Parts: sequence; C-alpha cells; structure tokens
Amino acid sequence: MNTTQHSPAGKTLSAARGVPHAALEIRGLRMRLPRTARPVLDGVDLTVGTGETVALVGESGSGKTLTSRTALRLLPGGATTEGTVRVAGEDVLAMNTRQLRGLRTQTAAMVFQDPRAAVNPLRRIGDFLTESVRLNKIMTPAAAEARAVELLEAVGLTADVLRRHPGQLSGGMLQRVMIAGALMGDPALLLADEPTTALDVTTQAEVVALLGDLRARFGTGLLFVTHDLGLAAAISDRVYVMYAGRIAETGPAASVFARPRHPYTKALLDSTPSLDAPQGRLAAIDGQPPDLRQELAGCPFAPRCAFATDLCGTEAPRRMPARGEPAHTATCHHSDRLEGRRGDA
Repeated sequence: MNTTQHSPAGKTLSAARGVPHAALEIRGLRMRLPRTARPVLDGVDLTVGTGETVALVGESGSGKTLTSRTALRLLPGGATTEGTVRVAGEDVLAMNTRQLRGLRTQTAAMVFQDPRAAVNPLRRIGDFLTESVRLNKIMTPAAAEARAVELLEAVGLTADVLRRHPGQLSGGMLQRVMIAGALMGDPALLLADEPTTALDVTTQAEVVALLGDLRARFGTGLLFVTHDLGLAAAISDRVYVMYAGRIAETGPAASVFARPRHPYTKALLDSTPSLDAPQGRLAAIDGQPPDLRQELAGCPFAPRCAFATDLCGTEAPRRMPARGEPAHTATCHHSDRLEGRRGDA
C-alpha cells in the first residue's frame, strides 16, 4: 500500500512516484469476450510516463475505454486477458482483492464521462469525496475532510461545496468535484474517459486547462481518452491512435497530427472541422469498422483504406518507425507513402 507525504508547499507526493516506474505500462494486451471471433483488444502496447499526458483517440468501438479500464481491472463479464498491465510498476492483472482495493483507492483513479451518473444524488458532496479514504482507513475523518477542502480549492471550488448535494451543482462544477474525488488518494495515474463530452464548450475548455494544471502540480500521469482530435492535440504530450482493438499509430502529438503515417489517422484528421480549411462538405471515412464476429486476415483498416493493396488484405502489418523519428511509429505496410502528407489522398 502506498504512503503519502505532504511537502511544505502543500503539494502531495506518492511514495510510488519515488521509484523509476511509468505511471502506466501496457504490453501485449489481448482481451477476448464470449461469442467474438477475435480479440477486442489485440496486442496493445501503451505507456504513460510520470507527469505525462497521453491521449488515446479513435472512433467509438475502437477499444479506447476498454484499454483504459484495464488499468483498474474493470473488465467486462466473461473477459479473458493476456499480456501485462502495470500501474506504478505493479501488475494489475495479477493482484488479489486487497491489492486491487489499494490500487483503486490510492494508486490509480478514473474520471468518467458523465459526472451525474457517478454520484448518489441523495448524499452530500463531502460524503462522496471522503468515503473511500475513510472506509479504507487511509485517512482519519478530519484528515479526509481537510484533503477534500484542499482539492476543491485546487479545482476552483470552495469548501461550502462539501455540504451541497449533486443536484445543486452545475455540470461543470460536478465534473470538477469528480476530478477532486479522483485525486483524493494522491494517485500516480489518472484516467480520464471522455471527461468533457457532456459539457458545453466553455466549461470543456476550463476542465481541460484544469487537468493540465493539476497534472503539472501533482506530477500525476494522465491518460486522456477522447474522440476529439483537436482536444487531444491541445492537451497531450504523446498520442495513440486506436482502430479495431489495435494501436494504429503512436508518437509525439505534434508529429502525429502534423505528419500522420497511418491512413486511418490521416482520414480522421481530414474529417475534422477546421476554421483554416475551405468551406464545404467534410471528408468522411467510408465503410464501417470490422465485425467482431469475423476473423481478420490482414490489416483491419484495409477495406476502408485508399492506400490498400492485396498485401493489406492478407498480411497483418508490423509497426514501423518514421525516418528520423523513432518515437513516431505506424502499423501500416505503406506508411512511407504518407510521410509528410496531410489533406491529399
């Protein structure tokens, strides 16, 4: 179980962050569900460094949320897994019940998409924020309340919010409460699953800025799951593009968005609205993601890809680095044809 210490400035630091481990390290993750012909997650590799923001992007159904939830071992019924998922160096998939409880209360936390679905409308905000650390005897009631007030102030709210009920808060205020709640145990890893989708544009910008500030202040690794590429570009240090349960492309955010090397990433960017682009009909990605009830022989994006050849339909591509950018990789037979290209097919 992690211990927590307070610096003179009031900043909290996890003991887990004193060891040379990534906040999250996923290697070779495969997940199968009943009645599917192929894995819903197929060989996922993903890393979030301490104090780093990583975006995980892709269409609905690509496996983004499933991937993020494995960090807390929140698995669908009947799921079987292969590979490793390590949070602050600890193997999540091998944890017993006691270790898993410690992980979820102290080492990793998640901010969900809809804040109102995550709280009991009949209980006060103070109860929501302090219950987990009190019941697990991580803090005394007095210390838990003091920590809750500290975090409410950190997210721009006042101590009187502790006495309010969820129905008395706006959506933006409640999402700030969710973020404060996620930080109560001083986690090494914060998982944010589409945390701004239910908010208006102004509040969305405020929450995104808040997450960036808290990440820098507390040194927490942040995995930001989103389908919004503009948001991913604004908030992330690195980005993973996911399609059909596989990582299609990954690299520094600036490199991936300026020089996409996978046709899927390029198609997503081309279909994103932009004030700088000529007015007219947005580009669309023809076709549908592959059916989980069918096996895949080659590249899963091949039926929708403008660059596909016969090879793409029969042989799964390997991950290849970009020339001069080893940290920027794409899982595509023809990634060299896309280097430096954006907006032209």
